Amino acid sequence: MGRTHPPTRDEIPSLESFGIELHPDTPRYVQDVQLLADSLGGNGLKDVFANWIVFAAAFSACMGGLLFGFDQGILSIVYTMPQFLQTFPEIDGNNPGAGLKKGVMTGLLELGAFIGALQSGFLADRYSRKKTIAIGSVWFIVGSVLQASASSYAQLTIGRFIGGIGIGVLSSTAPMYISEISPPNVRGAFLVLEGASIVIGIVIMFYITYGTRYIESTWCFRLPFTVQIVPCAALLVGLYLLPYSPRWQVQVGRDAEALHSLARLRNLPLTDPRLQAEWIMVRADAIEAREVIVNKHPSLQDGSFGSELKLEVASWVDMFGPGILRKTMIGVMLMVFQQFQGINALIYYSPTLFQQLGLDTQMQIDMSGVLNIIQMIGTCSAFFFLDKVGRRPPLIIGSIGNTCSHFIVAGLIGKYNGQWNDHPQAAWAGVGFIFAFMFFFGIGWSPVPWAMPAEVHSSSRRAKGVAITTCCNWFFNFIIGLITPPMIEGIGFGTFIFFGAFSILSLIWTLLFCPETKGKTLEEMDAIFNTQAAHDELEAKHEIVSYMCRQAAGSTAATDEKASDKINPESWVENA
Repeated sequence: MGRTHPPTRDEIPSLESFGIELHPDTPRYVQDVQLLADSLGGNGLKDVFANWIVFAAAFSACMGGLLFGFDQGILSIVYTMPQFLQTFPEIDGNNPGAGLKKGVMTGLLELGAFIGALQSGFLADRYSRKKTIAIGSVWFIVGSVLQASASSYAQLTIGRFIGGIGIGVLSSTAPMYISEISPPNVRGAFLVLEGASIVIGIVIMFYITYGTRYIESTWCFRLPFTVQIVPCAALLVGLYLLPYSPRWQVQVGRDAEALHSLARLRNLPLTDPRLQAEWIMVRADAIEAREVIVNKHPSLQDGSFGSELKLEVASWVDMFGPGILRKTMIGVMLMVFQQFQGINALIYYSPTLFQQLGLDTQMQIDMSGVLNIIQMIGTCSAFFFLDKVGRRPPLIIGSIGNTCSHFIVAGLIGKYNGQWNDHPQAAWAGVGFIFAFMFFFGIGWSPVPWAMPAEVHSSSRRAKGVAITTCCNWFFNFIIGLITPPMIEGIGFGTFIFFGAFSILSLIWTLLFCPETKGKTLEEMDAIFNTQAAHDELEAKHEIVSYMCRQAAGSTAATDEKASDKINPESWVENA
C-alpha cells in the first residue's frame, strides 16, 4: 500500500462516515485540554500498571535500550578475559596499536547506531513505528550472530557495526512510539522505561558475563553475545500483539483504524466522549501539520517519486528552520549534556577509573557492578516521580549532584594519587562520590533526555525530531568512547574536571532554556514555546476541531451556534 496523507481541511470526512455519533460531552473535553489530559490517565502509579496494554507495548518497545545496555554490560568484563584477548590479539594492551583498535571496536557500535537512528525517522514515517521496531530487531540479531561466532577481529567489528544499526533504529523508534500511545499524565513514567531499560540491561548482562568469565573455553564471551539474541527474538514475536500508533495511523490517513487503536489503548468504548475528544484532537493535529507542510512546499505535492524524495529532504531541512529549531535543539542539547557529563565513560572504563583510586583488579570489577546497580536504582526511581515533579527538577538536581561529585573525585585523585595505601579512607571516599554521581545522573539525566524529545514535536515532525536527537546521542557516545582512554592517560584527574565543567553547563542550560512538559497533551505541546507560529498553528487547529464538531452535530445554523458555544476560539487557545 502506498503512503497516504491526512485530508485537507475541506476533505475532512464526517463522523457519520465512520459510523460514529458525537457524544454530547465530547466538545467539552476538546475545549478543555487539561480536563482531557486528567481524564485519560491519573497521576498515580496504579494508573500506569492498570493500563496494561500501554505498559506491555511500552516495555516491548524499550527493547532497544535493553539491548544497548547488554552491550555495555558485556564490554566492561570481556576486555579482562584472557580467552577474548587470545582470540582477538589486536586489542590486547600488550600489542602495539591495541588502544586504537579497542577504541574502534567499541566505537563502531555507536557509529552503526548513529546510522540506524538516522534512517529510523524515514522508516518510522513510511512503514510505521511498529514495523520499524521489527526492522531494527532483525539488524540486531544478524549483528549478534556475527559477534557470537566471530573468530577474527574483522568479523567482530563488522558484527558490532551491524548490531549497532539495529540498536540505533530501536532506540530512536521506541520513545516516539511510547509517547504516541501513552496517556499524557503517565507518559513520563512510560518514557522512563527507555532510560531504565538501558541500565537494567547493563546490570543483567554485567552479572551474566561476570559468571561466564569462569568458563575456560571461548564460550566465556560467546555465550553473553548469544544470550542477547533471546529477548530480541521474543520482541519480534510479540510485535504481532502490539497496536499501531494511532497518531501514525492518522498521519497516513487511516483514521478509522486509529480510533480502534485508541479504544484498545485506553480500554474505552468508541462512544466514550474522552476517546472521541482525543481522536478528534489527534486528527486535527495531523491535518494542521499536513497543511503546514503543503503551504511550505506547495510545488512538491504531485505525488511523484521525485517530489516525494525532494519533500523528504526538505522536511529534514525544516527541522532546523524557524519555529522548529528550538524544539530540535532541545533534544540535541539534552544528549550533549547527557554524554559529556561522563556517564558512558564511567560505564565503559569504570575498572580503569577505579584503578586510579588504587583498587585491585577484583575490586575494580566488583565496584563496576555496584556502580551499574546504583544507576539502575536512580533511573528506575524516576519511574515513580517524573509525572509528579516534572522534567526540569530532576535535571536540576542531577546537574548539581553530578558537578559536586566530579570535582570532589578530581580533588581526591589530584591530592592522593600514588598514596592510596596510606590514605584508604580517601580512596573509598572517591568511590563513594562516583557512586553518588551515578545516582544523581540516574534520577534526571538518564531518563529525561530520552523522554522529552519525543514529547515536544508535533506528530508530523516527531519521527525526524527523535531521530536527530538519538543520532546526537550515538555520535557523542562515539566521541566519549574515543577520547576517554587518552584523557585518563594524559590528564588523569583532569578527566573528572572536564566532565564536571559540562555538568555546570548543563545546570545553566536547564535553568535558562529547558521547558516543562509535564501533563501536557502532545497536541498542545506547541503552546508552551510561546511563539507566534505556535499560536497561529493552535488557532488553525481550533478551526479544524470546531469544524469537525459542527460537522458531527449537524449543518443547520442553530446547531452550528450550539457547537460554537461549546468551543470558543479564545478560551480554547488560552486553555491550551
